[in-house]
Amino acid sequence: MADGVTIALSGADNTGKTKQLGILARRIGSAAEATGPLDAHDARWAGIKKNGMGTWWFCAGTVQEVADVLAASYLQRSRHHRTATGVRLMDRGIPMLEASLAATVAVREDLTCDQAADRARELLQPYTQDLQTAEAGEHGVVFLHHDDPATGTTRALSHEKSITPAYAAYQRHLHDQIHRMVAGNRFEHVIVIDGRPVVAVQDQLRRRLHAHTRLVPAGCLPGVRIVALGGMSESGKSTAGEYLRTRHGHARLKIGYLIEDAAHRAGIGDPYAIAPLVRAELLLDGLDRYAAAHHFHDRFTLESLHEFDVTAELRRMLGDQLAIAYIETTAELRAVRGTAGPRDVTDRDAVKASRGAPRIAAIADAVVDNNGARLALERRLDRIALDAAWPTVAPATTPVNGLGLPVALEVFLTTLLERTTSGPEPLIDLLAVTGSGARGKYQHGWSDLDVFVIAEPDRTADLHRVLNEVRSELGDVKLGLTVLSQAECRAGAVTSRLLHVLTLLGTGSLLPLWTRPGLTIPAPPITADITASMEAGVQSAVEIRRQLLKGAPDLRALFKVTALLAKVLLRFDGVEYAGDSEALHQILNHPTRTMHANLVQHARTDRAAAQTLGQLVLDRWIATMPTVETAA
Repeated sequence: MADGVTIALSGADNTGKTKQLGILARRIGSAAEATGPLDAHDARWAGIKKNGMGTWWFCAGTVQEVADVLAASYLQRSRHHRTATGVRLMDRGIPMLEASLAATVAVREDLTCDQAADRARELLQPYTQDLQTAEAGEHGVVFLHHDDPATGTTRALSHEKSITPAYAAYQRHLHDQIHRMVAGNRFEHVIVIDGRPVVAVQDQLRRRLHAHTRLVPAGCLPGVRIVALGGMSESGKSTAGEYLRTRHGHARLKIGYLIEDAAHRAGIGDPYAIAPLVRAELLLDGLDRYAAAHHFHDRFTLESLHEFDVTAELRRMLGDQLAIAYIETTAELRAVRGTAGPRDVTDRDAVKASRGAPRIAAIADAVVDNNGARLALERRLDRIALDAAWPTVAPATTPVNGLGLPVALEVFLTTLLERTTSGPEPLIDLLAVTGSGARGKYQHGWSDLDVFVIAEPDRTADLHRVLNEVRSELGDVKLGLTVLSQAECRAGAVTSRLLHVLTLLGTGSLLPLWTRPGLTIPAPPITADITASMEAGVQSAVEIRRQLLKGAPDLRALFKVTALLAKVLLRFDGVEYAGDSEALHQILNHPTRTMHANLVQHARTDRAAAQTLGQLVLDRWIATMPTVETAA
């Protein structure tokens, strides 16, 4: 790794080279040196542009003249201001000279790809040694629109307002030549854009370049999720931001602060006098710097969005890393909330409206109604935060007879599925067996049949009717049925136990028996599952005490809750055990506890053993608590 390097970013038109170099240069700061455009390095360009660049390039200039002007410009730029300690950022490296010249002669002389490459090398032969020396001093990166040059050509041309036949043919040949060079390993790094957001490409670019110089940061907002809040004055943006901070761990950032800090670093006196697109880049730079300095944060809120153009560009740059939430509240309610009176709210609204703030609702990921209960606002914010934090999956299914359940239970489940999923409109969206029945550990007389269902609230009465019709198939088996709506799942309005079920479904560790075609469900990450299990641990410890203090504890309830607390304790040690007995054996697997080797087995049938086991696991839980000094 060394400083004093030249980065040459090549690629066909409209791959985003200029924007990516601009973002990178701003982030590197004073150590970055832009080499400038080619036409700044040869005086002949002034006359060429005056008479029409396209005309000269494709008609008026001889191919020998085109080759000479291009080669002289590339070489002069390569020699100019070569830095010893900084980073030279160059738009188009030496291979692009050969590629663009080959594409030009292919159009003008009707040549094939190979013929055009040979012709370009012939035209550049007088400069061969100097060009090889210049290329050896570059770290070459090339952007491709797509792995397929024909698709890349289409995407390049789609950005143009008007296209001449010559230019279209030039782009086709240019893509062919660049891909030919990629196959010949002319570039150190190849990055395929393929429609990805600006920040995703910038992150990959930095990861590649960081290996060459420490002046290039190692990434750009990797894994960072942002919720940007918009809305008119007193709509509740600050309330929303504070809830996202306290409930979901978002760090709150002010947009004005980020823009002004980045502008100061860039030597821009008034960041609000520049173009909105540049202001959006300043906002991105400020956010990038803050996130890098606070690497322990991966979730942020940006407050508050006032400018439509800045917001639209921010969306384009960040892609799915950004969720825009527009908080909508009636003017009457906002006027009441204003501490300085209704006139102040109206005046601030006028400023926001002049910047296009109301139009942000049209491009928002969610328009959040804040005219009702605060609980409704918070559930919508939960959904926004978790949509970014929790991926969605389309779970596979397993047949009923794959669970190894007793025949009577298979008949019950088969009948239940037939009654709830047949017809044009199923009553449910998903049905899964959970607990011991899903793990092949069902024990008749001890286990319940635990079933998890996703269904909309308006189906409750119909579900009740179906269950009454088929319940007789269960015999004396207790049915533990849990029903959630999709909205509750998406908002994370679930207990720790149900969060664990969603996690298992998301990872494929638990397969449902049926899902509605096309259904996707949230898949909470294991880290969220572990964190939420603290709630189950607290409840279990309380319940164990309740059972121990009874004159005659419920043997089964004590055993199950003791096993649950053991699982929670093990989970925080990084160990997962789904089975009750396995978890209890593991928690007791300690040199000082060998005397309890048979305790788990006896605890299912012997009340004294169950009480001893419950106390041992409870002691383990209490040992994790801080010491409290008692008064003398």
